[in-house]
Amino acid sequence: MILWLLPWGGSKHKSLRYIHNRLGKEGYKFEVIPSEEVPLILPELKVISDEWLNDKKAGEKGFSLGFFNEEYLSCFPVAVVRFQGRIFAFANLWPGGGKKELSIDLMRYCNDAPHGIMDFIFCEIMLWGKSQGYQWFSLGMVPLAGLEPGKAASFWSNIGTFVYRHGEHFYNFKGLRSYKDKFDPQWQPRYLASPGSLRLPSIFTNLTALIGGSLKDVFTKQPHD
Repeated sequence: MILWLLPWGGSKHKSLRYIHNRLGKEGYKFEVIPSEEVPLILPELKVISDEWLNDKKAGEKGFSLGFFNEEYLSCFPVAVVRFQGRIFAFANLWPGGGKKELSIDLMRYCNDAPHGIMDFIFCEIMLWGKSQGYQWFSLGMVPLAGLEPGKAASFWSNIGTFVYRHGEHFYNFKGLRSYKDKFDPQWQPRYLASPGSLRLPSIFTNLTALIGGSLKDVFTKQPHD
């Protein structure tokens, strides 16, 4: 899991502040829609979601990643970015108990959204969370990141490292890590506990099919962030 403290000052985040300020000056507006009002904007969100999936040549994921479902989205507040009244990007929010942590699940944007729209909405969500009293923003996980190859590493650790470095056809592991790194996060390890030995390939195969919808979807769809 990746956790990032909400303040984002300093020279490390200069590029994020530039994009945030530029789109703000151009007229892009951030808004958090309360859950009870989300059904009113679902048709517009559906158009954006379908356009995003078509552009990425990707199918809906599941289990560990959000997918477009109207009933599900209506249960949470949704952050949107508008320009001249039209929604260009959205993300449903996961407010943690006690306002300790804030996160998002499903995030999508339309094809003609300006460059940096993802950075803009992330920054706005973090700043909104800070104003609401949240302490942390979770950027989620990056599968297989942090594994170290070498003679002392286990066989499966070396396999995981190889997939992380060369498995872009199935999932953009390194791109996801690179994107989240620019927020200067605090990395925390997460582990999968399972029986070892030859059961591990079957477990990974089942998890991949669960997240991707099916093994057929995993091998036929293009990777995306």
